[in-house]
Amino acid sequence: MKKIKRRATAVLVLVALLFAGLAVFVVRLWQDGRDWAMFRGNAEIYTNGVLNAGIITDRNGVVLARAGDGVFAYADDQTTRMSCLHAVGDYSGNIGTGALTALSDRLVRYSFVSGVSAKERTLPLTIDAELNNTAYRALWGRAGAVLVCNYKTGEILCMVSSPTYDPNIGPDPSQDGVYLNRTISAAYTPGSVFKLVTLTAALENIPDLDTRTFHCSGSVQVMGDTVKCTGVHGDQTIEQALAHSCNCAFAEISLELGPDTLANYAGQLGLTGAHSLDGIATQAGKFEKAEPGTSLMAWSGIGQYTDLVCPYSMLRLVSAIANGGQLMEPTLVGHKRWDSARQLLDQDTAERIRSMMDYNVQYAYGSGSFPGLSICAKTGTAETGDGASHGWFVGFLNDEKHPYAFVVVIEHGGGGLSAAGPVANAVLQAAVSK
Repeated sequence: MKKIKRRATAVLVLVALLFAGLAVFVVRLWQDGRDWAMFRGNAEIYTNGVLNAGIITDRNGVVLARAGDGVFAYADDQTTRMSCLHAVGDYSGNIGTGALTALSDRLVRYSFVSGVSAKERTLPLTIDAELNNTAYRALWGRAGAVLVCNYKTGEILCMVSSPTYDPNIGPDPSQDGVYLNRTISAAYTPGSVFKLVTLTAALENIPDLDTRTFHCSGSVQVMGDTVKCTGVHGDQTIEQALAHSCNCAFAEISLELGPDTLANYAGQLGLTGAHSLDGIATQAGKFEKAEPGTSLMAWSGIGQYTDLVCPYSMLRLVSAIANGGQLMEPTLVGHKRWDSARQLLDQDTAERIRSMMDYNVQYAYGSGSFPGLSICAKTGTAETGDGASHGWFVGFLNDEKHPYAFVVVIEHGGGGLSAAGPVANAVLQAAVSK
């Protein structure tokens, strides 16, 4: 009798373990089933390791990529294929951050019960192929990145990385970096666009900033080293110092704030950390704390020294400034819920910076260079140490009907206004005319 009881207990224990294991499996299947089903060995949706399902379109329904029945195709128009390459990706998987690879699970139908199916499914991206084409043409083959988003919704309307190639032909072997999406996977010396970070910190930590006068005689001595400016600006307000992009003024501000404060603001404003664009990891930036009171400390607040910023991270910052400090997290596929908003910086601070960026255009850049656009902007000419500078132009339209934020970077392009400004103007003119 005791033996039967022991055996019955053992059977009950085994049954309990079986049900516990089954419960764990069901939970894991619920959590990870889609990932399991998307394994590249699944012949139902992959052919020789290539996803054989789904359609990708732009926001207007233009087909950018289509696969099915062993046939893989891209957009009909060559310019569209090249301008949208890095956002869409390629069927060979060379561009890992493109939608074909990074968002492949959205191109197949998945059921918890039946698994995946290769039935045709369409994934519309938020980009506008025509705007991408405009940006591609405006770059004139130069290496760089162009981003435009709606800062009220977060939708990315334009994402172009150069150099690029026609995926129907393949890359030119002589071109370097064609697989790199420079909008999200590269980080550049920011130059004076970083002054937006230093300005934010100054507005919130230097009480007399608005009444202070900053003097520029063309350079300033810092512990025996010389910090040079791009001009001789004399006495100026903080608003004028930003418009002049005065290194002397911002060196003074940086030294007063110190490395810890600047590092904290660079982190809080999202310029040093990596981000997630619909699950796609973006490139992290860098802000190295130099010794307090040194010329290197001064240069770090000016956007030089070892500073690095990803164009996508800068897009987030200027979007938040445009939107009263509130960031709608950028997206390539649209938000399912309106829960992606967060306060990136104080509303009053954002409004003051917005006013100064408007003053930049009116006072320094010339609104005539951007006819019909209510543009607020900041230029950057980032020295790279090899005799050439990266040209930056970042900002937004102060326009309720066209709430667009933008970032343009031209590698080794020279001055930000002269190199990147016309590219931004071309894309924004096309955007507002739609």
